[in-house]
Amino acid sequence: MAYHTLRQEYMLMPPVTRAYTTVCLLTSIAVQLDVVSPFQLYFNPLLITQKFEIWRLLTPFFFFGTFSFNFLFNMIFTYRYCRMLEEGSFRGRTADFVYMFIFGCITTVICAWFVNLLFLGHSLTTMFVYIWARRNPYVRMNFFGLLPFRAPYLPWVLVAFSVLLGNSVLVDILGIAIGHLYFFLEDVFPNQPGGRRLLATPRLLKLLFDTHIEDPLYNPAPDERPGGFDWGAAGAPGAADAAAEQPRENENQ
Repeated sequence: MAYHTLRQEYMLMPPVTRAYTTVCLLTSIAVQLDVVSPFQLYFNPLLITQKFEIWRLLTPFFFFGTFSFNFLFNMIFTYRYCRMLEEGSFRGRTADFVYMFIFGCITTVICAWFVNLLFLGHSLTTMFVYIWARRNPYVRMNFFGLLPFRAPYLPWVLVAFSVLLGNSVLVDILGIAIGHLYFFLEDVFPNQPGGRRLLATPRLLKLLFDTHIEDPLYNPAPDERPGGFDWGAAGAPGAADAAAEQPRENENQ
């Protein structure tokens, strides 16, 4: 019974999230069982260019460490925010989600070429968190039930948490920077005067991943459109709530 329930839940995961988290889990299992070594997986520009170990362009995104609290923490965040993006603002747009994945990986690799980073999966996860947080600005959250805040502050809360744990914040900052670059090019710039969508998904990806027939009369929700919300408009989601909260805050002061 438990097996069938687990299998059903697994198959209910959206395809890209299921594929990525499965590869990450299998990679950690392989390292835990000494089938492969982390030294065969880490990002090394010299080995890529001089010995043509091309797989090192991908494997740094799959390894989150051996089984530990840090591994569990990273896998939960990767699964949660990858899935919420794929089922939320990328619902019905698998090709666009894959293209975001590709953009994040390529940009991270380019940055890692000039910075001493060995594994890049955590940075990619931070990018997911940042994009989700910016596209859900009015979601209220709390950190371990202690610190209430709104979603856009979540990436910075994670940076502070990394500092408290004594970890390097470089991978977090890199993920935030890449997430902001994607958010600006996809959600902000197309809505500016004279702006346009620079990250249009290649037709090949749409042919491979978007197999459904689009209804020309379908009008998607604002957060599901390419470019996201019209953030500058008075009718943007939550604008009325935010305006209503401001007088109350002034009265409290």
